[in-house]
Amino acid sequence: MSLTYLNRACCPPAPYSTSNANARPKADADANVKATPKPKAVFAMLMLAIGLSGCGSATDNANWHKGNLHTHSLWSDGDHFPEMIVDWYASRDYNFLAISDHNTLQEGNRWRTLPAAVGLDGIDRLDAYRARFGDDWAEHIDSSGTTWVRLKTLEEYRGLFESDDFLLFQSEEITDGYDGHPIHLNATNIQRMIAPQQGSSVFDVLQRNVDAVLAQREETGERIVPHVNHPNFVWGLTPADLVFLQGEQFFEVYNGHPAVRNEGDSTHLSMEDLWDVVLAERLVRGGDVLYGIATDDAHNFLRLGLDVSNPGRGWIMVNADQLGTEPILEAMERGAFYASSGVTLSGVHFDGSTLTVSVDPGDVEKGAFRIDFVTTTTDYPATGGDEYTEIDIFEANGSSGNIASSISGTEGSYTLRDNDLYVRAVVTSGRLKENPYQEGDFEQAWVQPVLPGQAAFTLGSVQ
Repeated sequence: MSLTYLNRACCPPAPYSTSNANARPKADADANVKATPKPKAVFAMLMLAIGLSGCGSATDNANWHKGNLHTHSLWSDGDHFPEMIVDWYASRDYNFLAISDHNTLQEGNRWRTLPAAVGLDGIDRLDAYRARFGDDWAEHIDSSGTTWVRLKTLEEYRGLFESDDFLLFQSEEITDGYDGHPIHLNATNIQRMIAPQQGSSVFDVLQRNVDAVLAQREETGERIVPHVNHPNFVWGLTPADLVFLQGEQFFEVYNGHPAVRNEGDSTHLSMEDLWDVVLAERLVRGGDVLYGIATDDAHNFLRLGLDVSNPGRGWIMVNADQLGTEPILEAMERGAFYASSGVTLSGVHFDGSTLTVSVDPGDVEKGAFRIDFVTTTTDYPATGGDEYTEIDIFEANGSSGNIASSISGTEGSYTLRDNDLYVRAVVTSGRLKENPYQEGDFEQAWVQPVLPGQAAFTLGSVQ
């Protein structure tokens, strides 16, 4: 039986709440409220603690920059302080990070309660925070048996971490919904918070939120980049929602949260299959290409497990001449990046007709590699016209996303045929991923689609 996606209607759920976000608690008489120290002193302490862990960063490898654009902290539903989170990434060879909390920016005077919670090291998170950044930095109050902490703003802590090798983006996960379907959109390099826009359907809500991001981009002159989050989370979005979406270039082909259903099920496409359907439907209509990013969507830094959303499961590698807000985002919008859950590439080359992908020599110990080149041909039977319409996913998926060539080894090439709409590549290693999204996952990398007639380019170095 064929499954058809329909335009859905009802009312959106209440937006993510940050009620009482700025309420300052009343301290007990003996409470010890700490003052904020001078940033330079904290920075010096932090660098001593990190030591040489930042050496050998991705920027040393032919202009590749490693980053994660979807992370959560105590400012919404993450379980750790933003500084502890940034420290985790900065000390593990990441070059950029966006903490994208729900419907909020890290600004203003924000106090919140902090229940006791023990981390991986067996130390309570507040104690670990104080030990890492000092008592003078960690503002907290004990009141009637409840611990309150003041969360540092992005502007307060970014100076502790940013350098020639590490960059922080201001970001928001605009968290909306319709008729029980969650609709989440990240806005990277956002300048002011954007409230959920709501709307008259799932598609309308998504389009309104993208439009709000692009309106701020035009107003401010800043390159603010939206990306669609985890379409299969509670089966929130369908291929049609992305096919007809205007002004959006990016979606999460991989997300490390255990509830996002990257693999789909018997009646919902996997993220890779959805990607191919959306690419085909867009391109046969003369629409824009869609790029796939990987994120970890980390919420949980205190405990590891398949049932929680841990850091380090997915990221992107951007090829840019320098590390900076404009160079990174401009390169992304050109498709000059790949997504990864563990595989490192040395280079991607396209000469106008042939796509070549090379695995980094440092990854060879991971065992055998397979490079799959995925295409859809020009005889793809597009469904409907240019307006929002139903898409029969079984018919669509049966005609899109076919593996045209599969190569065993660390380098592979594919030459576009006359009837190919595009080609993209997926590299799979023979090594199981540590702390995976789901049991049995192998490390992978996803290379962005290239089109016939597209200008030649070289990212990194091809062997």
